[in-house]
Amino acid sequence: MVPLYLQCDVLFVVTFSFRVYKNVLAAIQKSDNGHPFKALLDFNVTLSEEEVNPIVNKILKHVNCTVVELRRLFLVEDVVDSLKFGLMLWVLSHVGSWFNGMTLLILGVVAIFTLPKVYEVNKVQIDQYLELASKQVKNVVDKVTNKLPFLKKKKQ
Repeated sequence: MVPLYLQCDVLFVVTFSFRVYKNVLAAIQKSDNGHPFKALLDFNVTLSEEEVNPIVNKILKHVNCTVVELRRLFLVEDVVDSLKFGLMLWVLSHVGSWFNGMTLLILGVVAIFTLPKVYEVNKVQIDQYLELASKQVKNVVDKVTNKLPFLKKKKQ
């Protein structure tokens, strides 16, 4: 895959060369054909506030929810959730040290398109094992919260 900066360099060289070629050709033929990219230069590429505001508002809602949740997790409002978050960060840091970011991105894209089909084909077995695993996890969490009462979620 060609890096984006090289694609931009090639695009610039091609367009600049074409413009110079057209100017030289116009000078030799003594014609005034105008700018070769006139139609593209006249095309409106600006965005209006009416087009951008709804999108920005949706993004802002998501950003605010994310910031509130991260504040809650980092400032240990709930011990169990913060422990889960810390464990997830630890696991992701180790997985990230094993793989390149692009490799993880490719694996994620492949998983997004293959896992639904795998689930569709093996739905019964996967549901059975997921139910078994969720029962085991629930049992372990119940045992830990019973032994450590300060980990219980506060009722609001």
